[in-house]
Amino acid sequence: MAFQAVYLQKNELGEFSASLTTLDESQLPEAGDVVIEVAYSTLNYKDGLAICNKSPVVRTWPMVAGIDGVGRVLQSTHPRFKEGDEVILNGFGVGETHWGCLAGKAKLKGDWLVHKPAGLSAFQTMAIGTAGYTAMLCVMGLEKSGVRPDQGEVLVTGATGGVGSVAISLLSQLGYTVVATSGKPEQAEFLKSLGAAEVLDRNTLSAPGKPLQKERWAGVVDSVGSHTLANACAQTKYGGTVTACGLAQGMDFPSSVAPFILRGVTLKGIDSVMAPLTIREEAWARLAKDLDPAKLERLSREIPLSGAIEAAAQIMAGQHTGRVVVKI
Repeated sequence: MAFQAVYLQKNELGEFSASLTTLDESQLPEAGDVVIEVAYSTLNYKDGLAICNKSPVVRTWPMVAGIDGVGRVLQSTHPRFKEGDEVILNGFGVGETHWGCLAGKAKLKGDWLVHKPAGLSAFQTMAIGTAGYTAMLCVMGLEKSGVRPDQGEVLVTGATGGVGSVAISLLSQLGYTVVATSGKPEQAEFLKSLGAAEVLDRNTLSAPGKPLQKERWAGVVDSVGSHTLANACAQTKYGGTVTACGLAQGMDFPSSVAPFILRGVTLKGIDSVMAPLTIREEAWARLAKDLDPAKLERLSREIPLSGAIEAAAQIMAGQHTGRVVVKI
């Protein structure tokens, strides 16, 4: 049966194209033991990079984009899933080395999937997506390192992005005092509506700074990297924890060991792509319990599959806020 997909190609000359293409089920990759009918996908920063060919995200050509998906199982030979089950996919190289979920159908490995929590609708799971699931992993990382609401402010960088906006919502719901940084001053009230107590200009952290600065943050959720991450570490209180999950400013880390050996700061890396099943299930259970549905609706907008390529370009241009949910 035919279905539509966001299809990425490179020809023999290396010329790239992204198009909405009709494909046949027989074209789905052989690898995979679960076929799902995709209900919703979403657009993350990595999707934007792939669809706009801005970074070598895609490793195998041609490729169907979409690192996230939620849908209903049509066929399964995997022991954990049966026809009719609702499942979620995040990461595992889908949309990079294996065809993704910006498509009517996807053939995936059951080991990559989690059952959709009963407390979340299909739309809500993609309003969360990899970005929100990563934000939950960051919050869990802070908690497991002993960062408590009574210890002081928690910094969230890249606040208008997918990770940042969900992190603000989660942390404020859990009783933390959240300070957000953003390059979009016109979005300050939006961020405060999500739970930010204060919004700072991102330029206060994005330039080179001293290796040790005045202590302020009990914890940090950083999706930016580079000088922003270095300055966040330099401003973290004695014994505090910084979770790092992104590289919007850059992959470099122009810092020193000073915060770690003089203040006992912990820099905790957060990987959402290959996280084991137990951690994924814990994160999704927590999202169903701890995320305010009203805030989730506030930070999400829905578009059709036909609008995904244009929306990806907007993400790359820094013209979007919050989460973009793609209805298939």
